[in-house]
Amino acid sequence: MESGLYRLLDSALGAAAATETFAQLQVAPALLRPVGELVSRAELAQALNMALFRDVTRRVPAAADYVAEQQGRGQRLCFDHGALRTVAWPSGALPPGEAAITRVLRPLGFALADNYPLPALKMSGRAWCHEDMPEDIAQFFVSELHPERFSAEFQAAVTRVLASSRDPLGPQDMAWLEQLARDQTLPWAAALALLPRLIACFDRQHGPVSLSDYQLLLQESAEMAWIATEGTAFNHATDRVTDLEALAEAQRALGRPVKAKIEVSRSGRVKQTAFHAAQVQRQFLSEGKLIALTVPGSFYEFIERARVGSELDLAFDAGNATGIFKMTAQGAVSAC
Repeated sequence: MESGLYRLLDSALGAAAATETFAQLQVAPALLRPVGELVSRAELAQALNMALFRDVTRRVPAAADYVAEQQGRGQRLCFDHGALRTVAWPSGALPPGEAAITRVLRPLGFALADNYPLPALKMSGRAWCHEDMPEDIAQFFVSELHPERFSAEFQAAVTRVLASSRDPLGPQDMAWLEQLARDQTLPWAAALALLPRLIACFDRQHGPVSLSDYQLLLQESAEMAWIATEGTAFNHATDRVTDLEALAEAQRALGRPVKAKIEVSRSGRVKQTAFHAAQVQRQFLSEGKLIALTVPGSFYEFIERARVGSELDLAFDAGNATGIFKMTAQGAVSAC
């Protein structure tokens, strides 16, 4: 019998992609209810997460190879969290900073779990965990860059980059989100129409960036330079594994670009490593023309979490996050 979750993903991605994504990821049985009259916020949140996970694996070749390898072994992955970057600054038609994303997360059932200051990056990180199924629905790690902590020239470049931002959500979408926040369910017609608009929120919303602005931003913040080319697309998706050291060694032996160091939280309970960011081509404005250059894109991460009693430690660590953020600092274009 078809589940409501499969119907949602099928409507957004198509049958072939939905079937493949279900074969790749672990899904809690409670999320596989038969199609009912209404769609729960948990089902909609899971459908969004699965679509965004698939997007990362299609944009990061090493991730695609790894996922195919695990799928070939009949192993489904445990999607732990996805991460994205925002800017606490006026952003055209978009709400500034994390508000562009949290207006989506809250109605879907995510709640702020903790704050993680990232002073070395002049950013803040915040973890959003699902209230209904915290261990089974992937968290969101939403970071926010603070341009006021940078130079006036940097701030002016940020203003120019973000000014053209459009809002993928219209009045009807916001009305549906308000209804979802109130009722924790949506009728099928609304859910099917809303899901593609939610997926669209996790993308670059501004237009082409001038090469001179990109280079100016890069001098002070590799993270803002990344936002300039990638926007609010998932910076990375993360696989929750049971033996991170063994996995890293195995992936390194296969020639995949694994980070040399494993990041360990202060508690010792959370360990993280990652593939290096994929290199992608992006267009820049230069002397009135569009030119294509290679810059860092997204990457794929691995995390090992210990249990505290009967509960999984779902926390993050600011030091770990700072180390993982360096995955997108390599290979950035600094000159014509």
